[in-house]
Amino acid sequence: MLKDKYKSIIDLAEKAGVTNLKVEEKGNVLHIAGSTSESVKQKMWDAYASMDPDMRAGDLMLEIEATNFDEVYEIRKGDSLSKIAKQYGTTWQKIFEMNKDVIKNPDVIFPGHKIKIPKPL
Repeated sequence: MLKDKYKSIIDLAEKAGVTNLKVEEKGNVLHIAGSTSESVKQKMWDAYASMDPDMRAGDLMLEIEATNFDEVYEIRKGDSLSKIAKQYGTTWQKIFEMNKDVIKNPDVIFPGHKIKIPKPL
């Protein structure tokens, strides 16, 4: 099964928080699609290149879109947007703007929610 063969790439995508991750086998090709930062996208391609250096197997299709955020952060108890922003070298306003689909009020965030962290200033 191709999912077993490319488990390390799928695991990397899941751990890195690739958004809209879709993994499906069509015929004899495994399709992995989603959105993530440029650095995670490169790590996924590097992982594939280490498995198939000449990229000749033809049984994997990576359809990964690079986004304008660096990573996904899971909010913890005691967090605030300002505290998270300081940790990542950005502003709480940029985090709020990027996550309006998850955060309705910048003063009210909930542990367990996953938010996108914009690239540093």
